[in-house]
Amino acid sequence: MEGKKIMDQAEGHILHTYNRYPAVLDHGEGVYLYDTEGKKYLDFAAGIAVQALGYGDEEYNQALKSQVDKLIHTSNLYYNQPVSEAAEKLCTVSGLDRVFFTNSGTEAIEGALKTAKKYAYDKDGRTDHEIIAMNHSFHGRSLGALAVTGNAHYREPFEPLPGIVRFADFNNLESVKALVNDKTCAVIMETIQGEGGIYPAEEGFLKGVKEICRERDILLILDEIQCGMGRTGQMFAWQGYGVKPDIMTCAKALGCGFPVGAFLMTEEVAEASLKPGDHGTTYGGNPFAGAVISKVLDIFAERGITEHVREIGEYLQEQLCQLKSEYSCIAAHRGRGLMQGLELTVPVGEVSNKALEQGLILITAGNNVLRFVPPLVIEKEHVDEMIGILKKIL
Repeated sequence: MEGKKIMDQAEGHILHTYNRYPAVLDHGEGVYLYDTEGKKYLDFAAGIAVQALGYGDEEYNQALKSQVDKLIHTSNLYYNQPVSEAAEKLCTVSGLDRVFFTNSGTEAIEGALKTAKKYAYDKDGRTDHEIIAMNHSFHGRSLGALAVTGNAHYREPFEPLPGIVRFADFNNLESVKALVNDKTCAVIMETIQGEGGIYPAEEGFLKGVKEICRERDILLILDEIQCGMGRTGQMFAWQGYGVKPDIMTCAKALGCGFPVGAFLMTEEVAEASLKPGDHGTTYGGNPFAGAVISKVLDIFAERGITEHVREIGEYLQEQLCQLKSEYSCIAAHRGRGLMQGLELTVPVGEVSNKALEQGLILITAGNNVLRFVPPLVIEKEHVDEMIGILKKIL
């Protein structure tokens, strides 16, 4: 079997840092994926919240093909039109003023942390600044991103990690206040915790943290890598709260499959932080990435993706609420838009494995949460199909 051969080949040569599902995916169409044996899967994972437009979008694909024939890379020593246009569009939809393009979400986090530290250093010349992060958060796998990831299991093998980081409890404002001191330079959090179990920030908590930051000249960094790019029905989740960050990170659906990321900031932060020589990247912001980002943002605007997410997200929420009322093994339901989670009392890994057998791709989060982050272009019929399969499994 071709699939078995490919899996054996991968296991023999790729570093074993993932316990992969037993499927060799070959191609996609719309919101469906197909493996090398021809089996069809309804995709409710979107490559971990990446494939916002699904698979085989002709307009998206054509933009990539056109740019390949023109120019892929020049380095950041020169200007190029695609990334200049992408920067203007991303700043416009985010309401922030300056952007630095990266190759991944983790790199975006690294840049955001460096920006906050440089901002504080230029203000007082000290190098002992502290950052407040959240328990149960996830910001990436590099050493700097791990340092602000609130899961000891991820951090411990690689300690000591860089910087001084203190962890507060998400949605507990008093725990943040207790950690703030004259060395605090930034507070970093996901607007909606993803890997930690799909926990949205409470409005009072987010606004309270913002007020603390404003009063103490501390920078608020919001990680929108998973919850951003339209997934909650707003272009970025913080826009639904009316709490604007000083620095924001994004990635995943920013490239809809092409590996790109970015961190953005206000003009005030930009003027008082990173200068030439403080930060850089060889590949980030190349013309190919710029063409991808620019086209993605155009498609989002032209097709009303965020409006569609609000409509379908409400329907998904209703169906999952109904499911919770029918099955005692569902302990909790939470989320926003097309970023939803069901907390189960049965082993969630078994459910996702059985889903795969039934032609449904679902992934997990936290200790026992089934995560729903489908392509943003799904319709009600796809929600119904997913619910039907999930009922059989439960």
